[in-house]
Amino acid sequence: MALATLPFEKPVAELDHRIAELRRMGGPRLENQIRALEDKAEALRDHIFSRLTRWQMVQLSRHPRRPYSLDYISRIFTDFQEFHGDRRFADDESIVAGFARLDDVRVMVIGQQKGRGTKENLRRNFGMPRPEGYRKALRLMKLAERFDRPIITFIDTPGAYPGIGAEERGQSQAIAENLEEMMKLRVPVISTVIGEGGSGGALALGVTDRINMLRYTTYSVITPEGCASILWRDAANADKAAEAMRLTAPDLVKLGIIDEVIDEARGGAHRDPGLTAANVERVINRQLDQLLSMDAETRIADRRAKYRAMGVALEPTREPEERARARTRRRTR
Repeated sequence: MALATLPFEKPVAELDHRIAELRRMGGPRLENQIRALEDKAEALRDHIFSRLTRWQMVQLSRHPRRPYSLDYISRIFTDFQEFHGDRRFADDESIVAGFARLDDVRVMVIGQQKGRGTKENLRRNFGMPRPEGYRKALRLMKLAERFDRPIITFIDTPGAYPGIGAEERGQSQAIAENLEEMMKLRVPVISTVIGEGGSGGALALGVTDRINMLRYTTYSVITPEGCASILWRDAANADKAAEAMRLTAPDLVKLGIIDEVIDEARGGAHRDPGLTAANVERVINRQLDQLLSMDAETRIADRRAKYRAMGVALEPTREPEERARARTRRRTR
């Protein structure tokens, strides 16, 4: 299937199209021309991707051909056995989960799953979990803890499903329970944002010992469109909101929200899913080795300290002149 082209990728796509046409024509006389165009396309791609705006990164995080959780699971893990249901209401297929093997280590893998095409997107609810999805995830986290299996999660959701039925079945409570219980898990937990990391729907799988982001992903309390609708009453200002929100991987590693940025294939993960998956696997293996060398009490203490340190703000002190003016105003009242 042909890759979708984002607006800022069009100059490179045009060169790729010309190269493909020359290859179809064939002949040794065209080899030099093809190589020259390939070099030009590579240079142009490097130029574009070294200067991406935050809004362009948002678009990449939502690319319709981007690898999803099951794509990474099939490339990184073996012996994956999917589990279903929350034992209360239903099986939510926007969350896939089960035991698997990471090299020689048995782990629990949990990921948010979007669909490709209308039929599968409806089945997966566009990657927006309902309460039963989060309860399934928590049930399996507890099962992993019982069997002393590390937990690996993949985050990729625009947010938890906001429908009436989900609210009636306790959406906010399900998310809150995940946040509380994940903080107390005695096994190592690692999460990786592989696409969109939206709101509490993402955080419900993100309270972990290590949290990573692929380079062209986002992680935020709200979408840029939602933020723009609140601040400017117009979702068309999403690009301005994205710049203000600092929601990209390079931003968040500087702010101390995430632990590591994982490189993607040149041009985005969808250009070479195998290479990107290999990068993810390498980082997860390294972090898991570190976490397995620690005892449970130390891991939990570090996890708590990690999240308590986030969002610390100092109230700015008033300048001396401002304090003096304030005292003068109080005396004259």
